[in-house]
Amino acid sequence: MKRAFLAAVAVVALTAGASTASLAQVGVQVGPVGVGVDLVPEQRTRIKEYVVKERVAPVTVRERITVGTRLPADVELRTVPSAWGPSVAKYRYIYSDNRVYLVEPSTREVVQVID
Repeated sequence: MKRAFLAAVAVVALTAGASTASLAQVGVQVGPVGVGVDLVPEQRTRIKEYVVKERVAPVTVRERITVGTRLPADVELRTVPSAWGPSVAKYRYIYSDNRVYLVEPSTREVVQVID
């Protein structure tokens, strides 16, 4: 009985894994939010240096911000500078608590945290 149950669970897990892989191959984002944002260490450094050099005013947000957090409508999203690279051009950002948060503008959802 246990073997049959474990075999069924394994089949379901393998089938779900194959579906996820198929979706990923056609460009549908699966898994945790932020998976699609690939930043190399130099790019992270460039972003942090920009915020310091340009003296970007920090935003105060009452709630704790993490990947997946939806920012309130009253939080102003800034346009990402072209110097940050094409991989982040479609996002907006905020600066808060000495971190840069990349935000998907259509949903206002945080997709990446840069310490």
